[in-house]
Amino acid sequence: MDDRAALIERLAEIAAAIDGRDWNTVSGAFTADAHGYGKDGGPAAIVAQMRAHLDGVGPTQHLLGNHRVEVDGDRARTLTYARVHHVGAGPMEGSFYECMGEYDDRWVRDGERWLLARRTFTIRIGLGDFAVLRG
Repeated sequence: MDDRAALIERLAEIAAAIDGRDWNTVSGAFTADAHGYGKDGGPAAIVAQMRAHLDGVGPTQHLLGNHRVEVDGDRARTLTYARVHHVGAGPMEGSFYECMGEYDDRWVRDGERWLLARRTFTIRIGLGDFAVLRG
C-alpha cells in the first residue's frame, strides 16, 4: 500500500474508532505530544476532550471524503471533508447535531504506521442542536 492509501485507511480507522467509542484505538492514533480538538498534551488530553462531547451522545457517524494528501518523507498532511451526524441521547433524545467541515491533519511516520501530530476540524455547516454534544 502506498503512503496516500495508507493515510486514507488510517483516517477511516480513526473515524470508525470514534464512532465505536474505541478510545484506546483513538488514543493510539496520536503522537505523545499531539495537539487535537483544541487541546495540547497528547492523547490523554485529546481523548478527554472528545469524551466530554461524545460520552453523552447516542450513535455517531463520521463520513469522510474529498481526500487531499501531501507526503514529504516521514511527514504528511491530509485535508479531508467530513460530515458528522450525532444522535441525541438521554434528555436530548429525538434531537440531532450534524456538522460538515474539514479535517486538517498533520502526520508523522512511526515505523510502519502513521500517527497524528496535529488535528484541526473546521466546521463550515452546522445543523440541529449543538447541545446534543454534551458530557
